[in-house]
Amino acid sequence: MTPFGMFHTVLSLVALGAGLVALVRDKKISLENRVGKLYVSMTVLTAATGLGIFHHGGFGKPHALAILTLAVIALAVAAKRTSIFGRASREVETVAYSATFLFHLIPGVTETTTRLPVGAPLVASPEAPELQAVTGALFLLFLVGAALQVRALRGERASMGAARRLYARIG
Repeated sequence: MTPFGMFHTVLSLVALGAGLVALVRDKKISLENRVGKLYVSMTVLTAATGLGIFHHGGFGKPHALAILTLAVIALAVAAKRTSIFGRASREVETVAYSATFLFHLIPGVTETTTRLPVGAPLVASPEAPELQAVTGALFLLFLVGAALQVRALRGERASMGAARRLYARIG
């Protein structure tokens, strides 16, 4: 691995750690706290540095995933800072950041299983059926997590609406 590849890997591991802390602690990734800001900044740097890595000669799936990651982060920021998604803005922001966490996991699992243990990797190639099954399972976990996040956000919105109605009656 080149020094640049190592740098890219360290950035991605910091992002994954911060994302995991945010998801476990807060049940979402958000720019409203330090760990969320760390996750997003490290994810942007990971995607940007990933664009400069060419293992197999030219533009490939990892580069497309890096561009998709940057686009989804831009979508999440737009959802937070504008009213483009209306009442669904919080849900769009939350699910978008969670999608970027999935985008970290896919190449992370792929690179790990195709390189380790050294000399006898767990899978022969990124196209191995076992790896595709793991990727599918990660996607299903993402869908379940995103559904739970949306449900929680809608519950918060309903609770706030009920509190406003109660306050209006009292005040």
